Amino acid sequence: MPFGLFLSGGIDSASLLTAMSRLPRPEKLRTWTAVFDARNAADEADAATALARAAQTEHQTVRITAAMVWQHLPAIATCMDDPAADYAIIPTWFLAREAARDVRVILSGEGGDELFAGYGRYRSAIRPWWQGGRRMWRQGMFDRLDTLRQRPAHWRDGLMAAEMCAANAPTRLSAVQSVDIAEWLPNDLLLKLDRCLMAHGLEGRTPLLDPAVADLAWRLPDTLRVRDDKGKWLLRRWLEQHCPAARPFAPKQGFTVPIGTWIAQDGARLGQLVAQQDCIQEIARPERVRALFQAAAGRKTGPAAWTLLFYTLWHRTHIHGLAPAGDVFETLSRPL
Repeated sequence: MPFGLFLSGGIDSASLLTAMSRLPRPEKLRTWTAVFDARNAADEADAATALARAAQTEHQTVRITAAMVWQHLPAIATCMDDPAADYAIIPTWFLAREAARDVRVILSGEGGDELFAGYGRYRSAIRPWWQGGRRMWRQGMFDRLDTLRQRPAHWRDGLMAAEMCAANAPTRLSAVQSVDIAEWLPNDLLLKLDRCLMAHGLEGRTPLLDPAVADLAWRLPDTLRVRDDKGKWLLRRWLEQHCPAARPFAPKQGFTVPIGTWIAQDGARLGQLVAQQDCIQEIARPERVRALFQAAAGRKTGPAAWTLLFYTLWHRTHIHGLAPAGDVFETLSRPL
C-alpha cells in the first residue's frame, strides 16, 4: 500500500523521515510540506526541502492562501465532528487533499512533543518562578477580552481531572506531560489528524505513539528530554548523528498558521457575519465580536476570533444540519 509523510522542518517529522529512509522499500517515499501565503508567516519550506533532498524523497510543497482557506473552510469545519477549533486543521486538510491523489496511508509526527517534551510550556513549567517559570493552563482564551457574556463555568473540568491524575507523576516535567497526553493529544491533535485524513479517504499512522516508542520515551530521565533549555534532547542528538541536514540544534520557527493575519484582512466583513449568528449572540456580545475580528492580527485576539468563526461554521453544520453553501462568506450569509 503506497504511503507518504507530512514533513515539516521540525524534529518529529525529521526523525520519522530519517528512520524511514534507512528501511528498504519498493518505491520512492513521498513527502508533503505546507507553507502559508501571508506576511511574516513561518516558512518551513527550505528546511523541509533540504530534508527531503537528503532522504531522496519525491517532495511537494503545498502553498496555502487566504482565498483557499475562505473557499474551503465550511467543508473543513464539516469534517470535524467535534468542535476542536485548532487552526492546524487548515494545513492538515489541504495536505491530506494533495496526498490523497498519490497515496492511501500517511505517517505523521503527532505525539513527539508530548512524549519527548518538545513544548516550550514544559520548560517554563519546570523552571522555578524566580526564573520565569509559570503554571500551565492559567487562563482561558477569552479571558480579559470582554467578549463572552459570561465566563464558562466548567471549561477546566477535564484539565483539572487530568492534573489530579498526574499529581503522582515522578517529576514535575512528567506531570505536565501527562496532562497533555490525557487531554491535548487525544482530544485535539489526534482528532484533527484523523478527521482531516478520513475526509479524503486516507489512513493515518503515528509511529511516535507506537506503544514500544511511548514506553521508551516515558522511561527516559528528565535530562534526556530537556537539556540546555531544549526539549526532545535525545531525538536531537540522534538526528545530529544520523541526519545532519535536519540541523536539530538550530533555532526553530515553529509551525504557526497565520490565521489572525488572514482574518484581519477581512475582519469587518467576517466580524459582522459571525456576530449576527444566533449561536454567537447566545454566548457573546455582538459589538465585542465585531471589534475582536477587526483586531484579529493580535497574538491573543487572532486565536479567539478564529475560535468563534470555526464554532459558527461547526454549529451550522452539526447542530442545525445545514450543508456548506459556497465559501465562508456565502455560507454565513445564508439564513438558518
